[in-house]
Amino acid sequence: MKYSMVQTRPSMSCGIALALAFIATSAVSAQSRVVLPAGSVVLVRTSTPLQSASAQTGQTFETNVEENVGVDEYTVIPAGSKIRGNVTLARPATRQQSGVIEVVFDRLTLPDGSTLPLTGRLTSTDSVERRQIESDPNARVVLVGERGGIGAAIAGAGSGRSANNVFSALGSLLSEGRDVNVAAGTPLAVELDRPLTLRGRGRLRGTEASTIYTAAERIRGAQQALAKLNYYRGPITGRLDDATRRALFEFQVDRRLSGTGNLDGRTAQALGIDLGAGVSGAALSVDEATTVRRDAQSLVARHRNELRASNVGQLDPARAYAQGDMDLWFALSGFADNASLYEQVVRNGGNRDAAVLAGRTLVGAAHRVDTAMQNARTSAGVQGAWAGVRRQLTAIDTP
Repeated sequence: MKYSMVQTRPSMSCGIALALAFIATSAVSAQSRVVLPAGSVVLVRTSTPLQSASAQTGQTFETNVEENVGVDEYTVIPAGSKIRGNVTLARPATRQQSGVIEVVFDRLTLPDGSTLPLTGRLTSTDSVERRQIESDPNARVVLVGERGGIGAAIAGAGSGRSANNVFSALGSLLSEGRDVNVAAGTPLAVELDRPLTLRGRGRLRGTEASTIYTAAERIRGAQQALAKLNYYRGPITGRLDDATRRALFEFQVDRRLSGTGNLDGRTAQALGIDLGAGVSGAALSVDEATTVRRDAQSLVARHRNELRASNVGQLDPARAYAQGDMDLWFALSGFADNASLYEQVVRNGGNRDAAVLAGRTLVGAAHRVDTAMQNARTSAGVQGAWAGVRRQLTAIDTP
């Protein structure tokens, strides 16, 4: 984003140049914020063995993300990222009972070394195991030593805190008397218990098989396609709810796709969904939109005071005004009005595509303020306040 500076008074020109230069730098370096919703499943591989014969409660281990994970238009978890697991329960096998390991996941480490906390649990891509796990939404998910294809079975074991409750809930699954023996390089599935906010790391060019689609129009298209195939019987809402995830999972299993419940690129293509549908781009959160609106309204009042203008537009008859003064006043007022409308769209619209389009309109209004700011006679305080507003828009002001 470049600005051509117009010379006014030397001190003011320098202040405006510094403020706008800071805005330009922030816009280039900022990344769009993207939410990977709760319930999303990320496929990983273990980097070290997991064995109930030697595992200890409190032990940590790393898993590797092998495919880029995207959300709608952005890559958010690059291949090579790591998700850390924690062993929360471990018991070796005996002659009578199989070994058990319970794990949870708590940290994402990106290839650049930056880390993010996450809350995730083990799940399965196998249809029988997944249905058993989902029969109790509060189930503790564990690895159980037996003839499982990954060196263990994955099972839900009730929701009690006591280890004895877990073993009791497993019942006959413990009868093999075998240890969990998950080799390094074994694929596992991590299900997010809470949404994870990430930085968009570049827009996707075309589609990727591992991209997770969350935009309302694409979810609506999936629901319609799944309903025609008798996998989904709920209303066409465009919301990625539990019923939609279950329908996606059943479809994936039948088509021999990875059973994640995500609307990913492979599944969307198998359903015949037009991945060109929907609007690319990001939207601010409700809290972010509210902050922009409040700051814009405060800035209008501040500039109006500098112009010595009343709330009803009465101006100082003894002051000589310039065209730039009026241009900035009108541009700031228009931006504040647009920011209020944008907040309403984000808060009440329920349509991601509409919020993206509204954000583009808001950015257009900001560009008009940028132009007016270059020619106005205003204080460093107003310039700095506008720079603060502009920084808040960098997530939606992308090329």
